[in-house]
Amino acid sequence: MTENIAKKIIESIGEDPAREGLRDTPARMAKAWEYLMQGYSQDPAEILGKAIFDENSNQMIIVKDIEIYSMCEHHMLPFFGKCHIGYIAQGRVYGVSKLARLVDCFARRLQLQERLTHQIAESLMAPINAEGVGVVIEAQHLCMMMRGVSKQNSTMITSAMLGSFRTDPAVRAEFLQLIPT
Repeated sequence: MTENIAKKIIESIGEDPAREGLRDTPARMAKAWEYLMQGYSQDPAEILGKAIFDENSNQMIIVKDIEIYSMCEHHMLPFFGKCHIGYIAQGRVYGVSKLARLVDCFARRLQLQERLTHQIAESLMAPINAEGVGVVIEAQHLCMMMRGVSKQNSTMITSAMLGSFRTDPAVRAEFLQLIPT
């Protein structure tokens, strides 16, 4: 978003962008949108590729409660919540901070929560030839809370289960038991 577009938005709602409290708002809006949409300039494979390590591990690895902040592509309003990731390694593991960076890479785009969940899971599977991957996201959507049905206490939960997390009920159950929502 450019400052000119931000200024036009302010004018279109009937405000005066020259008013003292709004004078610097177009620049702040442009900078905020650049940050909020930075995922478009990031490469998920590059994020993960910098932190794949050989490790004799074939157990479930879980990182839970990764904060997410994203923007609904339908109303361009925020949704926010937590992402839980689990995977079963087969001799290679990810650096833990890269999992959070991957989540941010996809979340910092116009999104649907359903797509976001699958993008994260699919990106994690192949680079380490994981036996399985599970991703669960629980989020609150301001497009549902602030407008329309105005349901402030609603939470949307999505999951993507790949490999053994999809085919083996015991693996899926262990994962879901370890990340109570």
